[in-house]
Amino acid sequence: MRFLNFNKYGLLTNIALANKSILPKYKLLTSIQLLELEQEFVQYLILNGIAADDWVKINDESPERAQKIIELFSDVVYEKILRKTRFIKLVHKHSIRCFQCLEKKMVMMGVNLPMDSSGDFTDWKYLEKSMQNPPNGLKVFTAENEYSKARELEIFEWIQQGAIITKGSLFKTISLVYASTSGTK
Repeated sequence: MRFLNFNKYGLLTNIALANKSILPKYKLLTSIQLLELEQEFVQYLILNGIAADDWVKINDESPERAQKIIELFSDVVYEKILRKTRFIKLVHKHSIRCFQCLEKKMVMMGVNLPMDSSGDFTDWKYLEKSMQNPPNGLKVFTAENEYSKARELEIFEWIQQGAIITKGSLFKTISLVYASTSGTK
């Protein structure tokens, strides 16, 4: 039985495996996501030597194998996105964590409001106002950590916890607030 495997460039190559179960590294793309990526999936199949007729046959005769191919394609998609990711943010009512995802470490810029504050960072207008004129009790801080796992896997875990990929503007804004307030107002 033939399955697909990653080569050193992150591309997939055909190799023979004897009934080895392959779990997705990240998560399976949804049906909607697969439909949106249909052209990329077709190219992926072609690059891996699977013609349209062969795919139909695999899908009909070996749904388990078809599922494994989709799992591997899902990993390729997520890996490509995560490799390009430079910033992520996680925003809650009283806290913000923005991360710059460097090659070997993450640099975090954080902001906390007192728990009894009526402020709400999920309200974009409040957030913008707070960055221009930091309210009393606002704590701004920074930290950095080297990755304990693969860079892309750690970013993916943050995304699973609710973080979103950004262009870094809020990270940069909080960095300026940190510099102007020396960490605490």
